[in-house]
Amino acid sequence: MKSLKHLNKYILKYKFRLLLGFIFIICSNIFGLFPAQIIRQAFDLADSQLNGIKLETDSFLTTFFQDLNFTQIILTFGGIVLTLAVLKGIFTFFMRQTIIIVSRLIEFDLKNEIFNHYQDLDISFYKQNNTGDIMNRISEDVSKVRMYLGPGIMYSMNLVVLFALVVPTMFSINTKLSLYSLIPLPILSIIIYLVSNLINKQSEKVQAKLSDITTLSQETYSGIRILKSFVKEKFFVSKLNRENEEYRTRSMNLVKTNAFFFPTMMLLIGLSTIFTIYIGGQEYINGNISKGNILEFVIYINMLTWPVTAIGWVTSIIQRAAASQSRINEFLATQPNVKNTTNHKEDIGGSIEFNNITFTYPESGINALRNISFKIDKGETLAIIGKTGSGKSSIINLLLRNYDPNNGEVLIDNKNIKSINLDNFRENVGLVPQEVFLFSDTIENNIAFGYKSKMPDKSVIENAAKDAAIYSNIIEFPDGFKTKVGERGVTLSGGQKQRISIARAIIKSPKILIFDDCLSAVDTETEDKILNNLNRIMKNRTSIIVSHRVSSAKGADKILVLDNGEIIENGTHDSLLELKGSYYETYQNQLLEEEQNKNE
Repeated sequence: MKSLKHLNKYILKYKFRLLLGFIFIICSNIFGLFPAQIIRQAFDLADSQLNGIKLETDSFLTTFFQDLNFTQIILTFGGIVLTLAVLKGIFTFFMRQTIIIVSRLIEFDLKNEIFNHYQDLDISFYKQNNTGDIMNRISEDVSKVRMYLGPGIMYSMNLVVLFALVVPTMFSINTKLSLYSLIPLPILSIIIYLVSNLINKQSEKVQAKLSDITTLSQETYSGIRILKSFVKEKFFVSKLNRENEEYRTRSMNLVKTNAFFFPTMMLLIGLSTIFTIYIGGQEYINGNISKGNILEFVIYINMLTWPVTAIGWVTSIIQRAAASQSRINEFLATQPNVKNTTNHKEDIGGSIEFNNITFTYPESGINALRNISFKIDKGETLAIIGKTGSGKSSIINLLLRNYDPNNGEVLIDNKNIKSINLDNFRENVGLVPQEVFLFSDTIENNIAFGYKSKMPDKSVIENAAKDAAIYSNIIEFPDGFKTKVGERGVTLSGGQKQRISIARAIIKSPKILIFDDCLSAVDTETEDKILNNLNRIMKNRTSIIVSHRVSSAKGADKILVLDNGEIIENGTHDSLLELKGSYYETYQNQLLEEEQNKNE
């Protein structure tokens, strides 16, 4: 249970609520204990009335109501038992309202802690861990931990209190009867513990297979066009049938275990009652106890049955919670490689310098950049071109400080980027990524997402859309800017998604603009239109255009040509053409492609 020590800070935070819950547990069990004694006294008193025998007792209730007739005894004592049951119910309600609510509050705090920690972790963490596992730890694992904090603690405390009250009372009445009555209960607890573990393992297998079926169904529906184009319908039907067969087999194993479990549990509970009545009968014959004591013991055994049964269940809950908390602790112990070193905010001018940068991706070991050095003055435009895998996006990752370089330094306004407030710096950077991500929301909200503070005026959103050359497309939709784009922008074309992403970046009026190969999904005519609009926006702003197209780079103040993580050429468009090297060759090839496209 070492992993569960992490939760102690939350338990201490709500210690007074838990203490109050413990008090309610005591009160609830006290009012649950008295009815057995009241019923015993009522039974003995009624029995003496029927047999015409005066009952000798020192009980106040029995003495006080001794002169009542049989019906009056039943009604009077029944009213007392009912009142005690109501009081027990009230305190049980308060008990659950305190302890279970504490577990929900801790669940809330723990989820917030995990989510906030996720926000602090860098890009490298998300590349090394899949989304499903990350989501599972903040949902399923936290839910299992909550079961320990709520029902686990509540039933454990209830068991301790109930045993402390009931067992001494039973032994004070008759030791032999107490021993025989309690014998089946530990056996019941052990069986429940073993079977619960088996049920949990089988349930996890069933859930895992159900998850596989859901994933397969989702992929089938999402890729239905590909599936039909390759005529793979029968293949996927047979694949789903195999998964369903496995799911049915696992489900039947779980059903068989449950079918064995419940009759066994009822048998052991019944044995406790049988032992109580049989041994109680012998003790009554020997004159050691009264008939009412036998009934009293039956009630005590029934009171103890569920708490003892819960021992195995609670133990299983604790085991699962410990395993889940261990997984949570593993993530919480993960520290980001990139940390914000200061809270001091400074104005960002926009000059950028890479000084002898060498960088290797930590998760893959790929050497992406080698001895890269360049400088961009405030307000200048730099274009970076190169083949896929040449290191273009790696430069952007280092500039955004998603990673830190292995050697060299990145300077912003002549200051090492590590010494600058990271949040403030990123607020002054407008990024249009290569892989566009749109939220399942309206076009309007997706564009406004880039705004620094509150929701901007509609005119600001429209101007951003016009600058990104997407305005005319948006107003053609029936709902205009209120159009829902669907999951990840599925209802839009690739070019439309990229232009909305551009609008989202420029609406914040950043000091530095980065276009990471964002015009690859638009034709050259639309590209020229967007670049002409951006020339006005990029004025007096430092801009970086990453592309494999020369047409996107030719208007830049400086151009870098990358190959295999190194700068092989740099200069202006004209100077690079005069070199007749890699840039010139790429330019000629793309001109030829454009001519062919026009002729077609």
